[in-house]
Amino acid sequence: MLEARKIRLVMELRQQGITDQAVLSAIEKVPRESFVPESFHDQAYENTALPIGHGQTISQPSVVGFMTQALEIGPRMKILEVGTGCGYQAAVLAGLCRRVYSIERFRELLREAEKRLLDLRVNNVTTKWGDGASGWPEQAPFDRMILTAAATEVPQELLDQMSENGIIIAPVGETSREQTLIRMRHMPDNTWEKEELWPVRFVPMLDGKVGDNSEQ
Repeated sequence: MLEARKIRLVMELRQQGITDQAVLSAIEKVPRESFVPESFHDQAYENTALPIGHGQTISQPSVVGFMTQALEIGPRMKILEVGTGCGYQAAVLAGLCRRVYSIERFRELLREAEKRLLDLRVNNVTTKWGDGASGWPEQAPFDRMILTAAATEVPQELLDQMSENGIIIAPVGETSREQTLIRMRHMPDNTWEKEELWPVRFVPMLDGKVGDNSEQ
């Protein structure tokens, strides 16, 4: 039953404009039901966002697909994900690149995501508990970066951790009603080319150090 729904979802994503076969294949290989609470398993392959606890959500598959496609991922790339959440986006990225580094500020969410990834034998995702706005300077530079929470602008600390020709995908906006998904390319002259993609609604990136307003 779930397998049939997954096939239907992948067909729907293709019709909506996700045409990169590698991205569609990566989505098809990840069991989304493993990343949502059991009470939502019957909705796992609906094209909708679902709650995962702690005031957070798993993004709808079309958003995951479009963001992943917009990253233009190559198999040797190193990716930073800001906001692990339930681990679903990281699992999709892991099927497309060499290694994913993922940061989450809610410790309980991170523990749950780490267990899911371990159970699914996703071995090329490295996670840590921390403030995503600070990035992961010890592992920089990154070829690609994806933010799964909205900020008013991409923090400079994150920009500084990108390689030449790097791409960042991020939702930006003052409120949830004004958010736009943007793609930023790091140009050879060290400037950034910014492209607005489409309107989105993401949970906000939280301010403050880890421990101020996140779980211990």
